[in-house]
This record gives sequence, structure tokens and C-alpha cells, in this order.
Amino acid sequence: MSARHVTLRVNGTTHEIEADPDAPLIDILRSALHLKGTRFGCGLEQCGACNVLVDGKAMPSCTLPLASVEGRSVTTIEGLADHPLVDAFVRADALQCGFCTPGQIVSAAALVEAVPEPTADEVRHAMSGNLCRCGAYPKIEEAILAWRG
Repeated sequence: MSARHVTLRVNGTTHEIEADPDAPLIDILRSALHLKGTRFGCGLEQCGACNVLVDGKAMPSCTLPLASVEGRSVTTIEGLADHPLVDAFVRADALQCGFCTPGQIVSAAALVEAVPEPTADEVRHAMSGNLCRCGAYPKIEEAILAWRG
């Protein structure tokens, strides 16, 4: 499909761009909007590295067509810079290489918005779609459980 005018609301700011409506959202975020915090991992919705919030729900941006987010609110890790979870991840040392951390924080933000005081089981369930190749899972769980800290 050819490019067309698209209006996006990302991190509270409206953007007017020319883009292919079938393009994956991650490509638009990283290339057109220069928001590099969202990571490309697997391209198959299997790792969570590319997660963004769409109307408050964590979704993989690697396969999400741009057209599907028109008129909706998109929040990337940059839009969560002041969220208490960021500090909680730092305090708990819930990262090693940091590649998966943006997607982990985005998914955790969706969880604590829905369940402000999640149990360990709720954390594990909500975060099960996010892979961490460094194995920082116990620290990630600790950070989410102590996010208000």
C-alpha cells in the first residue's frame, strides 16, 4: 500500500506523518518519530521487547499496523520516563543488559494501572510474555511488587 496522511497521538503529543498504514508501529516510532526506546526483538510478538501501551494496554508494536492505532493513545517507554516503575527497576537492580527493560516497564505499567497492588502470581502471569535473556526475572518481580516504594 502507498503512504498516506496519518495522525498519531504518542506520549501525549499529536503527530502528523505520511506513512504506509500497514507499516508496523515500531518502524514509525523508531524511524519517523525518532523514539528509540522501543526495541525490536523477535518481530513475532513473542518477546515483549517492542511493547507499547495502546489505550493503556500493553501491545507488541512489531506486528501492530500503524492504521490500527489511529485515533488511539500510544505510550512508549519515553512517555513513562517519570513513572515510579522506572525508579523501582533501578532500586531493585532489575536489569542487566537493559535490552528488554523498556518492554518490561511498559508491560508492568499496564499491570499496575489495572491492579495497583499485584500479587507475585499476578506479576508472573502479566509479565509472562516478556523475555529477559539475562534472567533478571526475580529482580523484575521484586521491582514490580515494590513499585510504590
